[in-house]
Amino acid sequence: MPKRLSLVSWNVNGIRAAERKGFLDWFHKSKYDIVCLQETKAEVGQLSPQLVHPDGYESYWSSAIKKGYSGTAIYTKISPIFAETNFGDPFLDGEGRIVLLEFDKFYLFNVYFPNGGSGPERLKFKMEFYKRFLSLIESYRKKKPVVVTGDVNTAHTEIDLARPKENVNNSGFMPMEREWVTKLIKTGYIDTFRMFEKEGGHYSYWDQKTNSRSRNVGWRIDYFFVSSGLKKNVKKAWINNDVIGSDHCPIGLELSI
Repeated sequence: MPKRLSLVSWNVNGIRAAERKGFLDWFHKSKYDIVCLQETKAEVGQLSPQLVHPDGYESYWSSAIKKGYSGTAIYTKISPIFAETNFGDPFLDGEGRIVLLEFDKFYLFNVYFPNGGSGPERLKFKMEFYKRFLSLIESYRKKKPVVVTGDVNTAHTEIDLARPKENVNNSGFMPMEREWVTKLIKTGYIDTFRMFEKEGGHYSYWDQKTNSRSRNVGWRIDYFFVSSGLKKNVKKAWINNDVIGSDHCPIGLELSI
């Protein structure tokens, strides 16, 4: 494993659409050690060989039972010790939302957390997913440190979105959702971006329907969290808001291992 490990996470809003928009050019130019994707919206059999087997990388995929929905993937230059996409829990498993890789020094969870915006039932599902996921990662943290990345679908504090007052009753900024992120942090997981940047105005998602990206009316809902045992290993965390191709942009983390 390299001494400095570069990781990136991106909700691509459909990997096949992203491929048409130049995803593979970005991927090969960037040369990150590990690339985590959310909302892939595909099964492996639907993808080009170049997407499934890019030169120099292994890939691991989890797809939803429902076609063209949700889905996660990880590309890695470093072979994992272990890979898992099924945790024996229908809440966590049915929608292809988690890929876990175990490396020598840490576990990596790539997660597409549910969106609660389509009604009370989905909000209830989201909150139950949150609860069960925290229990899951706590069981792994007993063995070695944990890195969690992905689209959390919640802006934690008022500086994490452009218009907090207008969105306090909307899923993605409801008190109960924000409280879960607070609980995650209090349990011992560090929002790595906030280790380096304390100001607002830094977002990872913009609504395409309202052309909000050009005005930077966005939300920071994509995160890299590390368990407290890895805090000293965090060297850099960033948002690549100049990368287009989705309604989200990539976010990054550099660890010394």
